[in-house]
Amino acid sequence: MVRVRRSSVLRARLPRSRRRGRATQHPGCLIAFEGVEGAGKSTQLRLAAAALRAQGFAVVETREPGGTPLGAALRRLVMHRTADPPRPMTELLLYLADRTQHIADIIQPAIERGAVVLTDRFSASTIAYQGYGRQLDLRTVMRLDAIVRHGVSPALTLLLDCPAASGLRRARGDDRFHREDLAFHERVRAAFLGFARRQPRRYRVIDATGPRQHVHQQVLDSVMQCLRRRT
Repeated sequence: MVRVRRSSVLRARLPRSRRRGRATQHPGCLIAFEGVEGAGKSTQLRLAAAALRAQGFAVVETREPGGTPLGAALRRLVMHRTADPPRPMTELLLYLADRTQHIADIIQPAIERGAVVLTDRFSASTIAYQGYGRQLDLRTVMRLDAIVRHGVSPALTLLLDCPAASGLRRARGDDRFHREDLAFHERVRAAFLGFARRQPRRYRVIDATGPRQHVHQQVLDSVMQCLRRRT
């Protein structure tokens, strides 16, 4: 585990009331960590959460699927390899069921109490994996996702980018997505990069192939910029 140091640079960038250690009414927000398999999302989310907590922010770490008890059960259904895997549309609906519960039980309440919610995957993954990877009808995927989100969207999406082949070599576990062919993962990566090009104010693309601490600093800088804009 990398220990995050409280650098003078980070302190200088925090809202003034936090630097003096006073309570603040900082508005809650959602920040999503996205990327292909093996890009290091989970590790970077944990490091960012620890750094933010060290500076006095209320932080909620979560993931999709699996952020709620129901989501954990859905995660087993949708990701574990079985002799009878879900069909693409079934897979999409299971992810959206997870998101409905996740927003209602975890994300929205945390935002309302002023927490910074860090989620390992959100809507961009659904559109990239099911829309582009599985090649379901994009309009259908996006419309259904918009319905279940009820207007909830990330203030910032951190896209940890690396070549799909490199990510697969680094990926841990043996879920169904790790077994997809390289063309599937290349489509997913291209989709993420396309989202970032079209929405540069909401996305930050970070090269995930560098040293972990270097990637962490870029993640943290991006998060702090986002939080400063919302203060």
